[in-house]
Amino acid sequence: MAADDSTPTTVVTAAEIARLAGVTRAAVSNWRRRYPDFPRPAAGTATSPLFLLPEVQQWLDQQGKGREASGEVDLWQELRAQYGDDLLTALTAVGAQLLGLPSDQPLAEPAAAAVTALAAERGAQGLYADLVERCIASTSRGGGEPMTTPPLGRIVAEFAGAVSETRRTADGTDDSEGINRTVYDPACGIGTLLLTVAPGADQYGQELNPATATITELRSRLGGTAATVARGDSLRKDLFPDLRADLVVCEPPVGVADWGRDVLLLDPRWELGVPPRSESELAWVQHCLAHTAPGGHALLVLPASVAYRKAGRRIRAELVRRGLLTSVVALPPGLASSHSLPMHLWILRRLAKGDPDPTNIRMIDLSTADPDAIGTKDGAPTPEQIADVPPIDILDDDVDLSPGRYVTPDHGDYPVEYSSLRDRIQRLAQDLLGLLPELPAGPGRIEAAPIGLGDLVRGGLVDVDGTVPTSRTDQLDTDYLRGFLRSAANTRRSTTASGTFRMNIGSAQLPQMDVARQREYGAAFRRLAAFEELLGEAAAVGGQASALAYDGLTKGALLPPTTSTSSGRNESQEAQEQ
Repeated sequence: MAADDSTPTTVVTAAEIARLAGVTRAAVSNWRRRYPDFPRPAAGTATSPLFLLPEVQQWLDQQGKGREASGEVDLWQELRAQYGDDLLTALTAVGAQLLGLPSDQPLAEPAAAAVTALAAERGAQGLYADLVERCIASTSRGGGEPMTTPPLGRIVAEFAGAVSETRRTADGTDDSEGINRTVYDPACGIGTLLLTVAPGADQYGQELNPATATITELRSRLGGTAATVARGDSLRKDLFPDLRADLVVCEPPVGVADWGRDVLLLDPRWELGVPPRSESELAWVQHCLAHTAPGGHALLVLPASVAYRKAGRRIRAELVRRGLLTSVVALPPGLASSHSLPMHLWILRRLAKGDPDPTNIRMIDLSTADPDAIGTKDGAPTPEQIADVPPIDILDDDVDLSPGRYVTPDHGDYPVEYSSLRDRIQRLAQDLLGLLPELPAGPGRIEAAPIGLGDLVRGGLVDVDGTVPTSRTDQLDTDYLRGFLRSAANTRRSTTASGTFRMNIGSAQLPQMDVARQREYGAAFRRLAAFEELLGEAAAVGGQASALAYDGLTKGALLPPTTSTSSGRNESQEAQEQ
């Protein structure tokens, strides 16, 4: 496993593939659906997949879509080499250089030169946005600081624009910026929501983590604005007590047990009732409402469970009774960076004097939609995904605000759709069996001396981005490396007592073997990875088929198989077996 001068095997995001090919990210999503030979993800998550750069470049060249690889990939490797897992400090140093500001830990060469060159090529703001997106993907995989993902930010911005347009039409106002004069995010993180939902508005944010607050300020300055960002816990110490914003946005922290309830029992923000200790998210809902100006809106991204948990039903009922809740949107899973829980977007409005009480609450179910399509012309909610529900229908014992409870999907031709799903499951089953390798019996142990992952990293043979290791030499197969790092022993070493997986570079080990043997193992691990990905797709399709079958049978759109049909099928099967 000696070092050599070969090109590092690097992973790239879908956004970077789009830049390589000179297209939009949505186009890359279409390629993944349309072309069976498009490279499969090598790592990452369902909403933030990572692809091997050589495979992507080869595919782009074959399709005539390829351009030169982005220098941003090499820059990112240099940043990882200098700052390791401290990506927030790396982003702070890059932002400081782009703005000509001093930095406590300035960029070293050649990263500093690369930043200068890339900024001249694509602009300082564009470069910084690309690096922020890569940082979000990396910290999501490595269990780092939670950050609003770009797809989620774009979705919130689209709905914020829609409610502003509705308000502009209702008020007869031509100046949309006059509607959203101020925007506020009380848990702004690195500023994804604050800086994108209302361009041109006065921007106010508060953030507990000083490092992420600094990045929000850098992003703001690079974008030509001047956001006011305060540091501190918005619930415990509200630093904008008199602010009433036209638009409030927030993706609050999830499941915080100690959010300050004991010292905030008499806080005037609890106009709907004191939030239960287990309902920190409903404390954020009321904090946002308290900062919403009359006629203004608040948009919050919340775990789906907030819509139905028993402890919060009294506050949910008050939201409905007082006409403060206008809409709930069920979003596709996997959009959050810190967890894979299903998410909802709550849209609230503070009624202005003379506003009529709303007659319905709009429920929108986009839980199965393509995240890249939401907010585009092709991804607009269809009538079948929308239900306008009278408040009285919600105010039962549960006060369940889940859109899926009220939106009934229209499957059209049940027999045709069910038959199509069964055929697809049959094809998937065949593909799954083909991917799962036949593995002959082994001796029970591998007779090879182990080598530590830390030694390989320190020797410059391996890069580790979050939980994704990549070989930098042709003497070490990347798939062999990743496969052995998933062994039971390595997984135990990298799993915390709370169940969080974070690669333990210091203790992870793999066996030493020649590169030819590595590639044999690597090929098997690749097939297993492809099998796992396809298995996830099969589970999703299977869920659709079973849900459709239950719905169709109970509605009368489908019928159970007759006894004769069942008998005939069994006899046929028995004949084939004989």
